Amino acid sequence: MKIIRITLFTLFIPLVAMSQENKELQQSKVDYESFLEISEEVHNYRESRLIPLEQFLGFSKDSSTILLDTRSEKAYRKKHLKGAVHLNFSDFTEGKLAKLIPNKETRILIYCNNNIDGDSINFATKMIPLALNIPTFINLYGYGYHNIYELSSLVPIQDNRLEFTGTEVE
Repeated sequence: MKIIRITLFTLFIPLVAMSQENKELQQSKVDYESFLEISEEVHNYRESRLIPLEQFLGFSKDSSTILLDTRSEKAYRKKHLKGAVHLNFSDFTEGKLAKLIPNKETRILIYCNNNIDGDSINFATKMIPLALNIPTFINLYGYGYHNIYELSSLVPIQDNRLEFTGTEVE
């Protein structure tokens, strides 16, 4: 009798596991069509929010403006624009953004590697259509932050109007 129970038990476990595997999983929380829709919505809006260096620097002096660096933490620590706060793009969530920028009306300035020319170590240029500013802008907008301005200029690293800080800055 024990042998029959053990045999039935050993046959039953794989059947339960197989039935678990055959259950349909829910759809992932990824919606490419919605991403395309919000990207299309942002397209024209973003055009009016691209600003040259002089305006970017002027806005950055306003104490109620946030200069946001969304590059990796390692890149940020090494060298970033003075006054910038950091939130890695891959860490964007509603909660983390709200903690960093509680008021969705706050003016946010963004820049990325593709805005700084001549420092391939700390500001390595990305493929132009894949520059970090684009997904950063789309995501901020999608999370309800619409007072976003993006640096449109390509600024030489030696431009004295830029101030940098970080572990790689002398």
